[in-house]
Amino acid sequence: MGTSAQVSGPDFTKGVSAEVLKDGETLLGHVGDKAVLLVKVEGEVYAVGANCTHYGGPLNQGLLSGHHIHCPWHHSSFNVKTGEAEKAPALVPLSCWSTEVRDDKVFVTGKKTIPQPVLRGTESQHIVIIGAGAAGTACAVMLRRQGFAGTIQMVSHDDSLPYDRPNLSKDYLAGNAPEEWLPIMKSSFFDKNKILLNLNVSAVEINVDQKAVQLSDGRMLYFDKLLLATGGEPIAPPIVGIESKNVFMLRTLKDCRRIIEKCRESKSVAVVGAGFIGLEVAASLKQRGIDVHVIAPEEMPLMKTLGIHVGSYLKKAHESHGVHFHLGRTVKEVKEDSVILDDGSTIACDFVVVGVGIKPNLSLARQAGCEIDQGVLVNDYLETSIPGIYAAGDIARWPDPRSLRPIRVEHWEVAERHGQVVAANMLGARSKYLDVPFFWTQQYDKIVCYIGFSDRFDRMELLGDPGKDDFAVIYYEDDRVAAFMTVGRDLENLKVEQALQRIDYRKVEELITEYEHHLKKPQKPLPNYFEPSP
Repeated sequence: MGTSAQVSGPDFTKGVSAEVLKDGETLLGHVGDKAVLLVKVEGEVYAVGANCTHYGGPLNQGLLSGHHIHCPWHHSSFNVKTGEAEKAPALVPLSCWSTEVRDDKVFVTGKKTIPQPVLRGTESQHIVIIGAGAAGTACAVMLRRQGFAGTIQMVSHDDSLPYDRPNLSKDYLAGNAPEEWLPIMKSSFFDKNKILLNLNVSAVEINVDQKAVQLSDGRMLYFDKLLLATGGEPIAPPIVGIESKNVFMLRTLKDCRRIIEKCRESKSVAVVGAGFIGLEVAASLKQRGIDVHVIAPEEMPLMKTLGIHVGSYLKKAHESHGVHFHLGRTVKEVKEDSVILDDGSTIACDFVVVGVGIKPNLSLARQAGCEIDQGVLVNDYLETSIPGIYAAGDIARWPDPRSLRPIRVEHWEVAERHGQVVAANMLGARSKYLDVPFFWTQQYDKIVCYIGFSDRFDRMELLGDPGKDDFAVIYYEDDRVAAFMTVGRDLENLKVEQALQRIDYRKVEELITEYEHHLKKPQKPLPNYFEPSP
């Protein structure tokens, strides 16, 4: 996704001309060996770390909106006055420096100490979080950042610290990232902030009247507020032999370790599914030198999700790396050294990875008596039908202010931001969840960024040239821009996201018209391959 901001530009300790920095602009420089960004907003100059605290995105290439700066890579948002990480996926604040103006120059002086939050609530209050993925971890972190003084108990059936799940199918699986990169927060953070991690244990029952959660080891956890962030489980398609020891599904770190171990003794793999997980797994295993076959019933990868343009773009990228596609086909049976397809053909392989989607874990919410309809129904504040019990992440179905219908989205950033909003509401904020869904996928050097939500788009518009890795696709529902996808246009993606955030469709259309001058349309019209989803 590009490179982080490097130590370059002016040395801010020696001062820069005050006239260089205009209101609403940023200037990249350094203080010693630290890349620092000067930001001028409403006449005040602030100095903050120049790189996003999530994965180092260069904030000088991001979008400044008032006192908030948005990362171009994964759309984290920081407050330039305080450095606070306000919107995930970044959970750690930016470093801040003091500034002063003298002799018509701006100088960056000492580094600021991050103030401790004012304690809120009492130590006798108890919050229980079931699930230690994106939503659960973000909620716990935000509770402490907001000064919650009570007890926080997290429950996870996993045996590892909360980790960055998107990396499992990307860099970590490809062998490009060490396992040390995976934890969302270090163990010292949980210890210092007294967040109690109950690992390798499950919640088996919720007693709403007693406000208690029974764990699989027999313990009871009592709560004043409860977050259900139980995530999802991989779907196992009806394939003969799917229980074989050479069939793998990818959801947990343990799953990923097993696949990596299998790669060491294997030369070929059959990947069942051509959605995001299937394609990312295919790209990662190909980078490990494995011969990859992708099998899926669709005629084009991601056809119903992102349409023909993105599907064909990514398919060509995979084929250029030697991936074999078997589209319009399903796997009927898994043998020890092959898979048999529905047309009777056989594909030799040493192992199989199944990635056809997930199903939300709703059993606990259902047992508790929460209202269920294609997910756990929540209100604008992400509270379930039971007061004091919230739901977030893959299981939550919330009222979307743009489509004006309930939606459920299985995106990491969405889950984390759910958790942050839940934390605020547990502390009495009454904050509505209004964020625009965002996700990204990286396959080889191809990076696709998507904002919005559209599971029933009826028209697409392609801008630019996929062959040059510089294009955008607009997804319409009843002439309303429902979603926007870009390759090579991070800033444009951020700008449209902000307009959609405000539900300002006039601004969205203005931005798209502006991009049409920069992104050339194809010389020849593309055939209309789109078939609406049922």
